[in-house]
Amino acid sequence: MSLQPHEQPALRIAGLFAGIGGIELGLHQAGHTTSLLCEIDEGACRVLEEHFPEVAIMRDVRELGDLPEVDLVAAGFPCQDLSQAGQTAGISGRNSGLVGEVFRLMADEASSVRWLLLENVPFMLQLGRGRAMRFITESLEELGFTWAYRVVDTRSFGLPQRRKRVVLLASRTDDPRPVLFGEDAGEPRAPVERRQTAYGFYWTEGVRGLGWAIDAIPTLKGGSTVGIPSPPAIWLPDDDAVVLPDIRDAERLQGFPADWTESAVSGGRVRQGHRWKLVGNAVSVPLARWIGERLNAPSDYDAAREEPLEPMSAWPKAAWGSSGANYRVDVSEWPTHRPAPHLVDFLSYPTKPLSVRATEGFLRRTQVSSLRFPEGFLDSVRRHLEQMEAPTLFAVSR
Repeated sequence: MSLQPHEQPALRIAGLFAGIGGIELGLHQAGHTTSLLCEIDEGACRVLEEHFPEVAIMRDVRELGDLPEVDLVAAGFPCQDLSQAGQTAGISGRNSGLVGEVFRLMADEASSVRWLLLENVPFMLQLGRGRAMRFITESLEELGFTWAYRVVDTRSFGLPQRRKRVVLLASRTDDPRPVLFGEDAGEPRAPVERRQTAYGFYWTEGVRGLGWAIDAIPTLKGGSTVGIPSPPAIWLPDDDAVVLPDIRDAERLQGFPADWTESAVSGGRVRQGHRWKLVGNAVSVPLARWIGERLNAPSDYDAAREEPLEPMSAWPKAAWGSSGANYRVDVSEWPTHRPAPHLVDFLSYPTKPLSVRATEGFLRRTQVSSLRFPEGFLDSVRRHLEQMEAPTLFAVSR
C-alpha cells in the first residue's frame, strides 16, 4: 500500500503509561481528544482523575483486553531500565519490557488505530548496542508498521530545561516522515553567558557526571544516583548560592500549569516528594502539542535527507524504516526555535538553599571525581556551604 501524507481530523487517543497526562494534555491543546487512559501509579491516577474527569482510567496495561475505537495510541512507556539514572536492565527489564503490552494491543490489524506514538530516553539508542531500538522497530515491522523516530530537545519549544527524548511515530496506513521530519530549525548557537546567568546541575551526582546546563536546568528525572526523586540544583554565581526550585516551577518547566500534581498528595497517602517523581517521569507538554499539531498538518518531506542505515550500525538521532529497510535522516534535535526566558526570569516561586548535608555530600563526591568543573564553581559552592553553616539565617528566594 502506498503511504500518503495528508491532513487529519481530530484524533481519538488511548494513553497507555499515561503518567500525569503530559502527552494527553499536549495533544488536547492541538485539538485532539482522549477516550482511554491507563496508569498504575496511585498518585498519577489522582492527577488524571482531576484533569481528565470524563475519561475512563484503567490501572494495569497487562489487564487491558482490547482498545476502544481510537485513532492514536500514545505510550510513554517506563524508562527505568533504559536510562542512565536507572538500572539499565534494557528492554527486557521488568518496567521497560512492558512495551511488549503495547505491541500485543496493536496486533489487531482490523483495529481503527492509525498511529502509534512512543516516547522514551535517548540512552535507549545506545544501551546494549541499540538492542532496545532494534527490538521495537523489528516488532513494529512484524505488525506491518512503517516507523520513524527523532531525538528532540524540549528547549526548542521555549522551556529552559535541557531534556532530550526519542519520539517514535508509526503507522500501517500513513507516512510518519512528514510529521516528524518536516520541520527542522537546526542547532542553535551556544547560549550567551552574562551577568546573573544561572547554571543547572545535579547535586545528587558529581562523580561520573554533573548534568551541567547553562541558563537552564538539566533533565528533570524521576530518580537519582542517590536513590531519591529530587530536584536539580541551580548555581547562582553572583550570590555564591546554590538553590533548589519549587515543585510548581518544575511543573512549569515541563509545560504544565503550576500545581498540576497537587492532587497526587491529597489525603496524605502519597508523600510530597512523590510529586518530583511524577513530574520527572512526565512527557513535556509542548513536545506532545507539537506532535499533535504536526499530525493535523504535516509538511512536505524531502527524502534527499536520507541515506541507507547499515544493519547493526549505531542508531542515529533520526531514522525511519519499513519492511526491513532502514534509513538515517539528517535532521537536528531542534524542530523549531521558540524563544525561552532566562532561567532566573522563568522561576516564579520561592527557591530554597541546598542544605548543608546535601552540599557536603556533593562536595565529597567531587573530591574523588575525575571530572573537570567550570572555573570558580566549586569555590562558590564551598562559600555557599560556609554561609549555610553560619549562625545567621541564610535564605534565597525569588
